[in-house]
Amino acid sequence: MSRKVLLAAAAALSLSAFPAFAQDGLQAARSAVGQIDFVAITGGKVLTGTSVIENGTVVIRDGRVVSVGTGAAPAGARVIDARGKTVSPGIVAVDAGLGAQEVSSVGGSSDLANGSNSIGASFDVSYGLDPWSFTLPVARLGGITRAVVVPAHAGGGGGFSSHQDDGDHGAHDFAGIGGGGLQSPGLFAGQAAVVHLGQGTDILVKPRVAMVAPFGEAGAGIAGGARGAQFVQFKETLAEVRLYARNKAAYDRAALRGLSVSRADLEALIPVVEGRMPLIVTVHRAADIQQVLRLAREEGLKVILDGAEEGWLVADQIAAARVPVLVNAIANLPGDFQRRAARMENAAALNAAGVVIAIKGNEGSVHRAREARYNAGNAVSHGLPYEAAIAALTVNPARIFGADGQYGQLAPGAAADVVVWTGDPLEPLSRPTAIFIDGKEQPLTSRQTELRDRYLSGGESVRPVAYPQ
Repeated sequence: MSRKVLLAAAAALSLSAFPAFAQDGLQAARSAVGQIDFVAITGGKVLTGTSVIENGTVVIRDGRVVSVGTGAAPAGARVIDARGKTVSPGIVAVDAGLGAQEVSSVGGSSDLANGSNSIGASFDVSYGLDPWSFTLPVARLGGITRAVVVPAHAGGGGGFSSHQDDGDHGAHDFAGIGGGGLQSPGLFAGQAAVVHLGQGTDILVKPRVAMVAPFGEAGAGIAGGARGAQFVQFKETLAEVRLYARNKAAYDRAALRGLSVSRADLEALIPVVEGRMPLIVTVHRAADIQQVLRLAREEGLKVILDGAEEGWLVADQIAAARVPVLVNAIANLPGDFQRRAARMENAAALNAAGVVIAIKGNEGSVHRAREARYNAGNAVSHGLPYEAAIAALTVNPARIFGADGQYGQLAPGAAADVVVWTGDPLEPLSRPTAIFIDGKEQPLTSRQTELRDRYLSGGESVRPVAYPQ
């Protein structure tokens, strides 16, 4: 039996073993919490995302932050005593797969990657979201309240890859122009979406917030094996999009020359070439970063760098171009020739140069999304100012994806995504004692905690019959 089949069987078994009373408990939790509330969180150390307030008070009502300061709780508010604790905005996970993947090695449980030769740029990850995903409550218990879900591709950040364990159709097998005159699978991985991690049946906040494309070795592999080929093909694709945008009527009459991109992809790329939709570019090598910055300048693109392990070498150029970076702050090993100069001080150097950074989790930010705050703590130990680390988890991701002031900070009018911590959120032993998303208090439970509690006390009444007593 293959490893993939064993994993699928184990997943099915674990689902069937999910105790009925635990499901009832979660339903009861939904009735006890999850209501939009009028709450004052008082006495804690408040990290607003841009400043620190000692002995602060955060008031939330109707799903929004009403006020942040040092005043008393308003009359009628439910008071949460946060003395000795830390209050922060919810963490915004970037380069994440939350809600779109359960088990990376079981293809049917992942809706992050697409290999079609006609659906590339038009691939919309938001249609594969699962609000019942077991990964969401686990990430939420790590203080994550929102996430930018990004399509996967070969060479992607955080461990993402479109390769399958038992298949022959990884992205490295596709290059150049495919059957039917369409790029196969194309230079673009698809479009990202923003989700919230609150309970409910609709977690989508905003679809199509950014386009995704691999560069460096992964992009070169798609284009035929050389970086230069990718840049030429990329520029030609953008030229085709502009041609199509100017001549849609001719295209409909079949009076326009043949194009290498499908109509769906052409339509999806119009906001990119017009500079209205940012392009998340996965890139690692300093030389490749320079060429991507040149491409963005020549084509008028709005670019977000993802990875940029050698970014510290060209930090001044990235800052001058006003290009933000999604960075894994603990990437410090030269795993290939693209990352020869990877170092733990990368985040600090980028920030010092004036680059807006967002710190991400590990291995695709699905099961290990909550480790983003650990990575931020490591970045602090390697020179990143503490306040900059908090911003890189909260304010900066919102700013990078066009939602500045909407979430990711504790400020009047922002979404009431609030976490009360036992201590410093960058300290691994700290944990949330209260979590609010859009003003709704969330249960401090997950499938893991439900199963833990089921077997914690032992006894025949809670164990399946086959378990030895």
